[in-house]
Amino acid sequence: MEKAHKKLNVWQEAMQLAKEIYQVTSGLPESEKYGLISQMRKAAVSIPSNIAEGAARQSDRQSLQFYTIARGSLSELDTQIELCALLGMLTGSQTRHIEPRLNAVDGLLSGLIRFTRKKRTSK
Repeated sequence: MEKAHKKLNVWQEAMQLAKEIYQVTSGLPESEKYGLISQMRKAAVSIPSNIAEGAARQSDRQSLQFYTIARGSLSELDTQIELCALLGMLTGSQTRHIEPRLNAVDGLLSGLIRFTRKKRTSK
């Protein structure tokens, strides 16, 4: 039986984003193993995880809570990517590669949040 969250485009995109973050952080300095590498990976994993948990909830209110947490993790990850770029740990090419996926997840997640809010208020 396929879980409902696996059908969501936003979850699929977030999974690909997490994969890309794991790949790009493998090239960061070893000194960041317990710093930025760990934080970026946790934030990246948190996004699809919270989308999945939100999709599994019975009430729209609960779903919104988890979708909002996912959006917070996305903002956190965006900030960490910017910091890595500022510190010279990521190249312009690497950040340009990640940015479209980051923006796609942001747009899809914002749409899911809007849809869930509308659904909730129309009841």
